[in-house]
Amino acid sequence: MALPEVINHQDFLLTLNTNEEQIIKDALPGVDVYPLFLDPENGVWVIRAKFKPGTTLPKHFHTGVVHFYTLAGRWNYLEYPDQPQTAGSYLYEPGGSIHTFHCPADSEGADGVMVITGVNVNFDADGNFMFIMDAGWIEQALLAAAKAQGIKPRYIKPGALARMSDAE
Repeated sequence: MALPEVINHQDFLLTLNTNEEQIIKDALPGVDVYPLFLDPENGVWVIRAKFKPGTTLPKHFHTGVVHFYTLAGRWNYLEYPDQPQTAGSYLYEPGGSIHTFHCPADSEGADGVMVITGVNVNFDADGNFMFIMDAGWIEQALLAAAKAQGIKPRYIKPGALARMSDAE
């Protein structure tokens, strides 16, 4: 077999180093975020998130899968208190799962990278529908928080021609 022709030519690598990017503080309550890859059209979002101690996110239902790699700290799902995720933990969440993210107040917080497909359908403590988070919602929320902080975040955004978000 011969080497195939290039279908998607790249003049440069689509890459980010979070050590060189500005983090969006409190992009969600108790959560600082580096957006890495946001694809609303295909429902894929990749973020690095730093969770503050005591942060609990709403209970949510996943329509797609999540891959979560914990870089530092400790967190758990309220539904699985005896299975804490710590530095080096990789967690696969199947579509159709329901859980409540929690970063204990007595922890140093948590830092992790998530690859998320589909949507999170969020519910309150009584099981009542609150709102839906998908790649488009996340992008808009991050852009609004970044603008309020005077930050222009860079992230990879696919489309007709994949590009860096600030390379319009």
